[in-house]
Amino acid sequence: MADRILVHRIAVFAYHGLLAEEERLGQRFFISLDCGLDLAAAGASDDVAQTVSYADLTAIAVEIATKRRFALIEALAEAIAAEILARFPVIGRVSVRVDKPSAPVPAIIDGVSVEITRVRAGAAR
Repeated sequence: MADRILVHRIAVFAYHGLLAEEERLGQRFFISLDCGLDLAAAGASDDVAQTVSYADLTAIAVEIATKRRFALIEALAEAIAAEILARFPVIGRVSVRVDKPSAPVPAIIDGVSVEITRVRAGAAR
C-alpha cells in the first residue's frame, strides 16, 4: 500500500520497563506511527470521513502508553498496533516504533527502539 499516514514522535511520560525503578520513576517515550491505507478518496473529496484522523491515531497511542504498564516496549508497540487495526478497518498495515531514550543500560547511548509492522489479513503489504 503506497499511501500512508505518518505520526512522528508522540511524546509520553510512562512507567514501562523491567526494572522496579522504571515502574516507580517513569521516563519519556516517543511513539511513531506509519499507517498504510488508500487515501485517494480523501484527497479527491477533501473530506475527513474518507480517511483516518491523525488525532485519533495519536489518542490511541497516548491512551495505551499512559494507562497501561508493559515490561517490554515490544508489548507496548504490539498493543498499539492491534488497537489501530481493530478500530480502523481501512488501515491495512501499521508500523509502530517506540523509542526509549533513557534506557537503563551500562553504556552511553542515545536510546533504544523497537519497530513492528502488522498487516491485516488479506491486505496488500
